[in-house]
Amino acid sequence: MLGASFLPWSPPPRPPPSPPHTSPPSLTPSSLLTLHQPAHPFPTHQNHSLHHQSPSLSLPNKPKPPPIPFSAQILTNPLPQNHATSSDTDGPPTESHYNLLRTSVRYNDVELAKAVHASALKREEPKTTLSNALVSAYLKLGLTTDAVRVFRQCLSCPDVVLYSTMISGLAKSGYELEAVSLFFRMRKTEIEPNEFSFVAILTACNRLSDLELGFQVHSLVVKMGYVGFTYVSNALMGLYSKCGRLDFVLQVFDEMPERDVVSWNTMIAAVVKESMYDWAIELFRDMQRVDEFSADRFTLSTVLVACAGGRNWNGGRQVHAHGIRMGFQPTLNVNNALIDFYTKCGSIRDVETLFESMPVKDIITWTEMITAYMDFGLVDLASETFDMMPEKNCVSYNTLLAGCCRNGEGMRALGLFCKMVEKGLELDEFTLTIVINACGLSTDMKISEQVHGFVLKCGFGANNNCIESALIDMCTRCGRMDEAEKMFYQGLDNVSCPINWTSMICGYSRNGKLEEAISLFCNRPSEEVVVDEIALATVLGVCGALGYHVFGKQIHCLALKIGLLNDTGIGNTLTSMYCKCGNLEGGIKIFDMMSTHDTVSWNSVMGGHLLHRQGDGALDLWSKMEKAGPRPDEDTLRLVISAYGYTNSNLVEKCRILFLSMRTTYDIEPTPELYASFVGVLGFWDLLEEAEQLINSMPFEPNATFWRALLDAGRISLNTRIGAMAAKQILALEPLDPSTYVLVANLYSASGRWQCAEKTREEMRKKGFRKIPSRSWIINENKVHSFYTRDERHFQSRDIYSAIDVLILECMKSGYAPDTSFVLQDVEEYQKKDFLYYHSAKLAATYGLLTTKRGEPIRVMKNVAICRDCHAFLKFVSVVVRREIIVRDSSGFHVFSKGQCSCKDYW
Repeated sequence: MLGASFLPWSPPPRPPPSPPHTSPPSLTPSSLLTLHQPAHPFPTHQNHSLHHQSPSLSLPNKPKPPPIPFSAQILTNPLPQNHATSSDTDGPPTESHYNLLRTSVRYNDVELAKAVHASALKREEPKTTLSNALVSAYLKLGLTTDAVRVFRQCLSCPDVVLYSTMISGLAKSGYELEAVSLFFRMRKTEIEPNEFSFVAILTACNRLSDLELGFQVHSLVVKMGYVGFTYVSNALMGLYSKCGRLDFVLQVFDEMPERDVVSWNTMIAAVVKESMYDWAIELFRDMQRVDEFSADRFTLSTVLVACAGGRNWNGGRQVHAHGIRMGFQPTLNVNNALIDFYTKCGSIRDVETLFESMPVKDIITWTEMITAYMDFGLVDLASETFDMMPEKNCVSYNTLLAGCCRNGEGMRALGLFCKMVEKGLELDEFTLTIVINACGLSTDMKISEQVHGFVLKCGFGANNNCIESALIDMCTRCGRMDEAEKMFYQGLDNVSCPINWTSMICGYSRNGKLEEAISLFCNRPSEEVVVDEIALATVLGVCGALGYHVFGKQIHCLALKIGLLNDTGIGNTLTSMYCKCGNLEGGIKIFDMMSTHDTVSWNSVMGGHLLHRQGDGALDLWSKMEKAGPRPDEDTLRLVISAYGYTNSNLVEKCRILFLSMRTTYDIEPTPELYASFVGVLGFWDLLEEAEQLINSMPFEPNATFWRALLDAGRISLNTRIGAMAAKQILALEPLDPSTYVLVANLYSASGRWQCAEKTREEMRKKGFRKIPSRSWIINENKVHSFYTRDERHFQSRDIYSAIDVLILECMKSGYAPDTSFVLQDVEEYQKKDFLYYHSAKLAATYGLLTTKRGEPIRVMKNVAICRDCHAFLKFVSVVVRREIIVRDSSGFHVFSKGQCSCKDYW
């Protein structure tokens, strides 16, 4: 309820205080809008109580204009004698007064308006004839105090124009609640509102986003017969659009007897706000078909936003041409909309040409140019443009910060943030969120701790979901999982917050805690926590990493249920999940069902074929992709080149042609990763001499990825010279990588230099490096059962070890002989065999034989490549037990059946 005071402040002490008065009764819509049920389709007071609870008078997060001496107590009492400065004579004011007031508004001349006011008072002009112009002028000049003073002087004989002017001015000056209260007071008098009064009160409702009060005002509009006034209908449409009720906007628009340009603009803007871009363009075309209407600048700007949002290149070009024909092209707001359109649908050359041709540029223009450069990945040019800006504000800094983060320039964003702090610029929630994300990109633990402390000192973090979510994400990216969990679980509100919940799931997945991610997803705190596409995509990725096929299918059903199956990102993740779980057919089916395919879609299904070592299928998809038109990226070409290493026939010549032409055909520079893929193909077809020649012709120094590919090729081809050369280069390039120490130790062990191998491991331990242990797991009864080498922690380990002893004996009868050359420890021969018998892959496969039904395939997952002895053992097991065994390791799938493997002993 509105209290006794009309505004939330007291009059300044300059005027003598009025005698004490009793406060007027509280005003409510129910006391003013006493209406009968109107025959109107809108839900007015039928569904909403007319006892409207007005918002609190304290308006947080909105700067108020200077206080004005205006209250309900003063309104209900006569003015003090020293305020009665005008007489009641009936002589009309001169026309010069009105002209001068209009001039003062046009040139923002406050002194001129006050001079006119003083002149009118000296001439004893009647306040009822000039007061409306004075109130309007003062409000437009931002002199709310003076406007209120003039209004108070006219309370003895007010009219509807004066009330409407005052209500409109208060609503537009940030005093929405006061405008509503004044409208209620006018309704208590005998003054009936007109169409301008309704536009004014609807403006206040719009700014308050008060849909319930808007319904009641709409009912009053219908009752009093103003529903046919175009201005009133436009205001109603604006209110419903602000409140997200597109259905009501459309109904008002359809029932309008007459429309103007504002009506069409409001309708188009409401549709664009709901991201219905095609419909907005159709409305624009309908508007053009009506001869009496021609688009204005606002129309063109809104339609260009629709074309940019819908990536409608042809439509945007047509709107641009239409604007030129209509003479709107040079205007600032249209040009700004064109920059946004060409950023999203054109090229950077289009944007630069438009920017350079603009005769007038404002801060929005420069900021959009920075956004354009960032969207095209031109970070340096964006920074140069920022430096050339004649004027900068917080939005400009935030745009540059956000662009750096989008382009992976976390440290650069942090440097810019330090400059903002040094200059004392205002830091808002958006700024701090970007900086926190930049810390996450840098993955630097110490910097993240410093920024975390700075955010808390600024008073952010507590009870701020956006900041807390960003902090949780930053901690997970910087290896601070304990702190992330503490922040997440410190209160029920954090756990039930959808943003924090999704961030924590992503954090678990990012740090390899896959089971924890699935557990958190399943234990959703309440049904109110919305499952968005990010959470779904993350959990689907976890299912793919674990090979959790059953749960992945359940997430698929959930995506279908909540309507996210049409999302391209979800479709891509589903395709990848099914392929990683061994269901290539399911992945292909999802891909075929997708309405649209982007480059990631093609990469996902091609990667699935490579996981199953089906190079010919991947190359068939590559041919279809070239015809479909999506532009390939570096990952696409890497997958296609790798596919030539899994084909049934030797197609190295085609691979060579593709590799040599990627720069001219696809505008993609060969990277070390692409060279490494080509080396892998050459190694598969035993063309190591050509691989050496490729080394000498490379335009840059090869990185460790390249040398690892060459090492694998030399190992598989048993070329010790190539392997030794590659190992030496890896050691030189990555001396601090734990895997490098493991490689050195293994090389020493394989050559029998046990003391050197032990020294290498000791050095590794001193530096705190740890080898990633070989882990195998199998999913049984919706639970992940993990095994490590000689692992006895499983609750059925006794049964597993007994069964594996029997299996080894049966396989030996069929010809299996343990290959102890892969045991890299200096121990006796019988101990080497003991190490081999209880490798993690053997334990997991044996557990699968014990727990799955007879005839069902056994599915085992590994985090590293399977060793040759386990590979040979499982081939014999498939013969002994007459079961198919499927193993997915770091190289792809191995399907063991009838003593053979699908990899043809090459991995």
